Amino acid sequence: METLLSYWSGKELVTNGLVVLHMLGALATGLVIGYERSYHGRAAGLRTYSLVCMASTALTVVNGYPGMWYGGLTDTPGVADPTRAIQGIMTGIGFLGAGVIMKEGFSIRGLSTAASIWVTAAIGVLIGVGFYAAAIVGAVCTVAVMTTARRIEHALPHQTALHLTLTYLHNQTPPAKDIHAMLARHGFVARDWSFQLAQGGKLFEYQMSLAAEREPAPLELLDTLSQTESLAGFSLTPARS
Repeated sequence: METLLSYWSGKELVTNGLVVLHMLGALATGLVIGYERSYHGRAAGLRTYSLVCMASTALTVVNGYPGMWYGGLTDTPGVADPTRAIQGIMTGIGFLGAGVIMKEGFSIRGLSTAASIWVTAAIGVLIGVGFYAAAIVGAVCTVAVMTTARRIEHALPHQTALHLTLTYLHNQTPPAKDIHAMLARHGFVARDWSFQLAQGGKLFEYQMSLAAEREPAPLELLDTLSQTESLAGFSLTPARS
């Protein structure tokens, strides 16, 4: 019982409190940086940046208190050094996280899942060295970020990024300025244009990235495109890179 209580001693809790303060500061920093990326329609946003920043801080700050590892029960902290084990763990988790990241068309998915796997490994390290209070706070922060950050991203001002492909019969291709005007009516501006002739010159294809310069109306844009007789086909997909 005395051994178990040592993990919740006054000195151990003070150390956990310092670790938690570092983690909360990292979480706030990651949220700020992640919002800038989210605002510009990037795949990695609030959740990814905040979790990675918090995990990195947790793994770094534990090295500052070797005397408090394992409840402070080790007389020679250098002998019971977990840092090499931590390096191996995080390297392996990196490969696992990479396996859940997928590219679908012009969108990248799985970054938040990969970040959550990585931060879970960091929380496991905190538990392993006996920083239970910090691990509990880290787990609560992780769950809070994963469940609420998406709603925060949608509530805060942000840009909507889409990828649009328009395919016309070659002899019915409208000029680019007309397409610009049509998109502007629905709240979008076209960037990164590319052009392609297909099927031996029978079809002309516009490919472009769309950014919302005001509150967009994607459903109205779909209605307009579906009613355009000269269009041989079109594709409108999310584009977060």
